[in-house]
Amino acid sequence: MPLKLGVNLPQDSHYDLTADVVKFARAAEEIGYDSLWAYERLLMPVDQSGPHGLYNIPDMPWFDRYASTGEALTTLAMAAAVTERIELGTGVLVPPLHTPFRLARTLATLDHQSGGRVIAGLGVGWSIDEFAAAAPRPYSERGAALDEFLDMASAVWGPDPVSFENDRYRIAPAMVKPKPARQIPIYLGGLGPAALRRIARRGTGWLPTGIPPEQVVAQLAQLREMAAEAGRDPAEINCIYQVAVQDLSEVPAEGRQPFAGSPKQLVEDLAVLAEGGVHHVYVTTTVASKDVNELIDNSAAIHEAVRGAGL
Repeated sequence: MPLKLGVNLPQDSHYDLTADVVKFARAAEEIGYDSLWAYERLLMPVDQSGPHGLYNIPDMPWFDRYASTGEALTTLAMAAAVTERIELGTGVLVPPLHTPFRLARTLATLDHQSGGRVIAGLGVGWSIDEFAAAAPRPYSERGAALDEFLDMASAVWGPDPVSFENDRYRIAPAMVKPKPARQIPIYLGGLGPAALRRIARRGTGWLPTGIPPEQVVAQLAQLREMAAEAGRDPAEINCIYQVAVQDLSEVPAEGRQPFAGSPKQLVEDLAVLAEGGVHHVYVTTTVASKDVNELIDNSAAIHEAVRGAGL
């Protein structure tokens, strides 16, 4: 089966979000991409010192583009309205920043109205500032909040009448529609022990990024072993890998870092992933492109290189 190939939608302030999301979504489907992706970023703190740093790394500066990011599900809804077959992924959405019932309803509606095209890529989040601004639970409970969302979504997306109760929320038997058009696949990010256990027990698969291809392949094999130990069929555990591209210029082969270089060089790393059991990748080229026209051209070049290599 060919490697599924996706691409990130334009979301940040150097694009015209009133027009570029729609223009790019149409172009990506025409090029032949299998999926479109959007990420969640609520805000960028002015104070980035200490624990306010990027990825919760002390004093690490945030990327300037995070100062203005289009909301993920609104962006995907715009793309859904002008496309027909391409899947719509969140890479990633952070359920702990939402109330679980409302988020489950929104994802169900988007999947229903798009004809069953949603891929729910989820994570626990890392910004203490985003948690302070929006989260129903404190940052220290983000893992429990993600599990809570998975529990409630399972109920909300299931047959009516829906009922649910835990120590925080109660759904008395109720009709909750629309339902998803298909069973929404859930891909979970993370690399720590708790995250991996959650994927093995509850996820459709794993959604990693920033990890060398060989490490991804090794970790995927371990996840499948963990799934088998949890009583699941290990073949049920899939992997969608996010490739973050900063520049598409060719680089010297000697000492080349993973996913650096031209589209042809990217294919070398994608081949390792595909051979190791990764079935779907998506490429983020928005930073490497100055505007939507270059984003379309770069995306077309990557797609041509991947398919031309037989992946």
